[in-house]
Formats: sequence, structure tokens, C-alpha cells
Amino acid sequence: MMKKLLSKLLTFILIAAIIFTCGITALGYFKYKTVISEVPLFEKVAIVKDNPHYTQLKEINPDFTDSIVATEDHRFYKHGAIDGISLVRATIVNLLKGEIKQGGSTITQQVAKNLYFSNDQHFIRKVAEMFAAYDLEKNYTKDEILELYVNIVYYGDNNYGIQQASKNYFGTTPDKLSFDQATLLAGLPQAPSSYALSQHPERAKERQKEVIEALEKYRK
Repeated sequence: MMKKLLSKLLTFILIAAIIFTCGITALGYFKYKTVISEVPLFEKVAIVKDNPHYTQLKEINPDFTDSIVATEDHRFYKHGAIDGISLVRATIVNLLKGEIKQGGSTITQQVAKNLYFSNDQHFIRKVAEMFAAYDLEKNYTKDEILELYVNIVYYGDNNYGIQQASKNYFGTTPDKLSFDQATLLAGLPQAPSSYALSQHPERAKERQKEVIEALEKYRK
């Protein structure tokens, strides 16, 4: 009797999980189609590139971009729109917590989020973000996606994009960043308010140590 009850319970849980997943996927896809129809991807990217502060990858010190990849998504050039390993780990944690505690987001997903979505941590937004990330990977190269990322993320203290951050924090351009400046800036996007140099320089320096460790470990 106990085995039958356990079997029925497991079956119910499995069915409920499938229904929940299908429902969230459908809602996420609808959200993605809605935002894409309002402003198509190519138009959204064009708007970003039209910003006078937009900086091409070749005009940025490689110490900075290598640090970003090593810190934010060290398998960036090896996986597609999503990183299966990080996604599985984050999904398990999130399901156990009943809410999104870990993102497992790739650089491409973060670009999609910054282009179209808010920072709301809910499953529907994450699914919509994934669909948009697939679009990005289909239409742009990895270098183009990385270039978009460093130009749209927030670095704290009202600095959006690497050009503003370089100028306002250090009075220089992205190509003239020193190694110390580059690795310091690369740590800010993870938590720009917590690491903002004007208010939390010591936290930012501690974060920089993590960035340098990641760079030494993952840099090609």
C-alpha cells in the first residue's frame, strides 16, 4: 500500500512539474514575442550602437574584456545562448528555494535582459530572456555580443557603458585603461550599487581580487 501511495505521489509531482514548466515556457514565449514585436532585435541593437558613447571592441583594452569574460561567463566562447552546466545548477537551487536565487545567466542572456527586460527575478522573465538570447546568438557573433554587453551594463555611479565608466572613474578612454583599472571596472557589473567606487571602494578592491584570480585561471 505504501509503495502504491509513494508511486502515485511521485507521479503527481512529475505531472505537476511538467504542467508548471509548460505553462511558464508558454508565458515566457508570449512575453518574448510581445517585446520583439514592439521593437525588433535589429532595431534595438541599432539604437544601442547609435549612442555617442558606444565603443567598439577594438577600442577597448583586452585586459578589460578578458576580465569580463573570465568573471561573468568563462565558457562564453564555448557554449550557445545558454550554458547548460550553469543552468542546471541554478535551476536546482531555484526550484528548491521556490524563487530565483541564482541566475546562471550567460553574457548573451544578460545582453537580452538589458535590451528588453527588467531585473525582476521571476521564471517568466527568465524564459523570455532565453528566447531573446537565442535570437542574439543566431544573428550576431560572440564578439559582437560581448561588445554590446560592455556598452550597456551598469558600472555604478550613473555610469552606463565602458566609455562613461572609464572617463568618469579614471579620466581616460577604454583603450588606455591600465591593468589595475581594467580589472577593477570588470568587477563592478555584478553588483554596481554595492561596488560603486564613490561609496564602496574597499568592496570594489576585494571584488577586483576575484576578477584577477578568474582572469589568471581562464584567460587563454
